[in-house]
Amino acid sequence: MTMAPTESAQGAKDIAIADMPARRSPALQLLSILLKSPVGVAGSLIVSAVVLLAFIGPLISPHDPLNRNIRSRFKPPGFVDQNGNVYSLGNDQLGRDIFSRIIAGSRVSVLVGVVSVLISGTIGVIYGLISGFVGGIIDSILMRIVDGLLSIPFIILVIAISGVVGAGLSTLILILGFTGWITYARVIRGEVLKVREMEYVIAAYALGQSRLKVMFLHILPNVVASAIVLAAVQVGVTILAESSLSFLGLGVKPPTVTWGLMLSDGRQYINSAWWMTLYPGIAITITVLGVVFLGDWLRDFLDPNVRGRA
Repeated sequence: MTMAPTESAQGAKDIAIADMPARRSPALQLLSILLKSPVGVAGSLIVSAVVLLAFIGPLISPHDPLNRNIRSRFKPPGFVDQNGNVYSLGNDQLGRDIFSRIIAGSRVSVLVGVVSVLISGTIGVIYGLISGFVGGIIDSILMRIVDGLLSIPFIILVIAISGVVGAGLSTLILILGFTGWITYARVIRGEVLKVREMEYVIAAYALGQSRLKVMFLHILPNVVASAIVLAAVQVGVTILAESSLSFLGLGVKPPTVTWGLMLSDGRQYINSAWWMTLYPGIAITITVLGVVFLGDWLRDFLDPNVRGRA
């Protein structure tokens, strides 16, 4: 008995569908690419751990980071008090738990790093986009402003503004946000100068689209990858800047806990209570390294030329 033509076609279709590889979701594809990069895995794990610690820190903190106990001051790592409470990383000069304070400090680092980069990135991308797209005398004026600001070292500029305006968490975030846009502006401007000569931009003009639409619908989406990579690296730079300013007394003020303040508190006791500076320093180092690792992987992931050679 011969098979009907429709049944034969349906069978061939079923076989073809069965032979087709299952399409994975974008999230699974991204995870598969990430797992092929040891640097990316290390960076994402570190950053995820710090962010998670910042959000759930109060729930897992073994002690109150602000609680003082003069009787337990300068106790070394592993100290157990008379009530059986364990201080795994020791206590500081006021008897406060170092481990709990590191957990609390992660919230400030994440908040300052992310919010400041969002502010500076937004300003820098728009500035560089306008400068590169408009060109001419406007571009020259805008870039001379950037060159003038670049002649001043970033940390010196931040210290000067902080000394005039005053210290505080909100103030520090705004200072870092409104002084960190310069790097974005130069990078994005260079990308725009390259992209605006592409064929699809010329075709958009030929189709009658306005300059505003071309700038935001065709050029901006093709330079945002560079901004994302730069932002990932700048988060680490901002965390270091916050720690440096807090260490110098120009950043966040007590009783807010930051890693920079912990380093400042422990510097005069470094010979007798080394754990007061060691563990906050390790926290800063690991966090910044994780951000740099993740930014390095994002650079390779978002660059089609690098991805094509992988």
